[in-house]
Amino acid sequence: MTWGLDRATVRFGSRLVLQEVSIAARPGVLTAVVGGDGAGKTTALRALVGLVKPIRGAVRRPADTRVGYLPASSGVYPDLTVDENLAFAGAVRGLDRLEIARRAQPLLERTGLGGVRDRLGGKLSGGMRQKLGVTLAVIHQPDLLVLDEPTTGIDPVSRVDLWRLMTEQAVRGAAVVLATSYLDEAERAAEVAVLDEGRTLASGRPSDVIAAVPGAVLGADRRPDSPHRWRRGTGWRMWSPGGEAASGTSPVSPDLEDAVVVAALARRSEGGT
Repeated sequence: MTWGLDRATVRFGSRLVLQEVSIAARPGVLTAVVGGDGAGKTTALRALVGLVKPIRGAVRRPADTRVGYLPASSGVYPDLTVDENLAFAGAVRGLDRLEIARRAQPLLERTGLGGVRDRLGGKLSGGMRQKLGVTLAVIHQPDLLVLDEPTTGIDPVSRVDLWRLMTEQAVRGAAVVLATSYLDEAERAAEVAVLDEGRTLASGRPSDVIAAVPGAVLGADRRPDSPHRWRRGTGWRMWSPGGEAASGTSPVSPDLEDAVVVAALARRSEGGT
């Protein structure tokens, strides 16, 4: 069974925040939803778990008890200890005390939280709090795991731990959907969905999204004289829709970050259609 959004449209008051967005969530597959601020990532994930109701389109998901969700706030109760957070999350999902303890132990060991089980959630570091949040979301081994920017603002070691935990859930057979602003991370995903201003710009395997870049991506040391330019590290990138080179530029092999920028530029060049 494939879960996900099918041409979902969401309106907040007079503002359309999602317009016919489709995101597939396949069992055993990790899908990354990427886009800048205001792209609609959080709204799409909230629609997927049932917290936002689309005015049009369809949402397919398992029963609520088979969904795991990590909001952007981490979902950790600051006045409960690590063990108490896990006990509460497990009980809400129908697990008894012995089953919670059995499942929690290996999760705490893999995330490095085994030594802080008595620490209050509010006293955890940012990385520890995020790892606990993911642990809370997976304690009941959900069929659909949805994570809103789980690695934002945390250290590289914690990011590796979280990716290992998320990948394990996909290997177990869960459909995993996560929003991320880190495009280097998104390239690790089996599939990506690129959102911009509430619309789907591109979707599929990262390699396919990159291969579909139209025209040419050019690199330059100095700012090119083109409206289709953007900063990249210490240099510049430029998109040439027709593939022609420009003075002071040279062709580069695009990566996912370049592909996302080009997709947004192409949409705006077409008048936002």
